[in-house]
Amino acid sequence: MSVLDDVLSRARGLIGRWEDEDCGTVTVKDFCRYAAAVDDLGYLRRARDQEAAGQPVEAPALFLAATMSWEDGPPEDELLPDGLAVRESPCTQGLPVRQVHGGQSVRLTRAPLAGTRVTASRAVTSAERKHGRSGDFVLLGLTTRYTAPDGTELTAVDETVVVLAALPKGATA
Repeated sequence: MSVLDDVLSRARGLIGRWEDEDCGTVTVKDFCRYAAAVDDLGYLRRARDQEAAGQPVEAPALFLAATMSWEDGPPEDELLPDGLAVRESPCTQGLPVRQVHGGQSVRLTRAPLAGTRVTASRAVTSAERKHGRSGDFVLLGLTTRYTAPDGTELTAVDETVVVLAALPKGATA
């Protein structure tokens, strides 16, 4: 059995099994940190003005989709060779593989307001073995749904991850 067979087997065992993560209560400070990171100073000023006026403040449009994790990141020496954290690398833990992000689509349903508790639910939705010019690989389909406490979907992200076998030592891509 090859390493890609292991990935495919693990992924197929996880298809449709949703895992929930409590993202906590989002704040204007969180929104403004994101806006500063993407250099959206206009949002930053509007949000701070709305907050000072006691008005509701909506998150920037891609705030939920752009947040890779709600936990503290791992120390650098615990990252995988491709720079991902173990939790961001489904179905591949401990396997000698490389991963490449294969694209994503985002559905923006409703921007959360500051003070909203958000849950992220994530599942593997597909797993398929493919062959291309660079050899065999596995395409993983992942979906993350962000919801409000009443179950209303705020944002959903469908993404594809390309998993390849690790290069032999000394080889370059």
